[in-house]
Amino acid sequence: MEKASLGWKSSGWGSGLLGVIIFSGSLPATRLAVADFTPLFVTSARAVIAALLGAVFLAALRQKRPDRADLGSLAIVAAGVVVGFPLLTGIALQHITAAHSVVFIGLLPLATAIFGVLRAGERPKPAFWLFSTVGAATVAGFALFQGSGASLTGDLLMVAAILLCGLGYAEGASLSRRLGGWQVITWALVLALPVMAVIAALTMPQGMAGIGWRACAGLAYVSVFSMLIGFVFWYRGLAMGSVAGVGQLQLLQPFMGLLLAGAVLGEPVGWTMVLSTVVVIFCVAGARRFS
Repeated sequence: MEKASLGWKSSGWGSGLLGVIIFSGSLPATRLAVADFTPLFVTSARAVIAALLGAVFLAALRQKRPDRADLGSLAIVAAGVVVGFPLLTGIALQHITAAHSVVFIGLLPLATAIFGVLRAGERPKPAFWLFSTVGAATVAGFALFQGSGASLTGDLLMVAAILLCGLGYAEGASLSRRLGGWQVITWALVLALPVMAVIAALTMPQGMAGIGWRACAGLAYVSVFSMLIGFVFWYRGLAMGSVAGVGQLQLLQPFMGLLLAGAVLGEPVGWTMVLSTVVVIFCVAGARRFS
């Protein structure tokens, strides 16, 4: 029984890591999208596209509708990860670079862990909080040392986005234990679809003149991968492992995102990333041990 439990948790960490790898492209892709589309259109369009795809899966697999008691939790998930995080980061990326914004993701594991305690009733060991805090401090220190592309407005928007996203992650993980990982994000998208569809229609560009293929590619990525496929693995990982523990994998996301920002957008990536990554990997391993 104990070996089965350990295998289940390990599978959760593997699934969570796949989710993080997919999410690492979100901010660089959003940066591409908001170059030619408005942040409000990108937020609403990605939700509509993902919701329509998800609805097809729900119908094809004949998934049972969530109970009325689950609608409040689904609304929190929708507010956090369908609307709040995409919109706030989209606006923030008009003020800061993707390379600068992506380091704020390093604060997300700590926010997720805190909401995991408040909403999911988890109780990590004291050593977990030490590793989690050191990891978050490492990422924050890296951001301050890097210093390029900073903006107070952009930074405040990113902090607000992180808080909303952490709440949405924790709430969705708790709900995933009853509904299933992909079902949670899909039902949250369907719940938000009527409002998002109206916003998308009102903010849609008048024509495709001036809309480059890179912006379209960025919108496609955040719609299909960031908004849907990534959450299939992510919520599954959080449900199988623990919100606080598996959530620490997000400490790796800034550095994956920075590599993509450098490769795709040509944004500068400093040598300090290597040293910071080593420290963060150590903190993730420690948090995993004591979560």
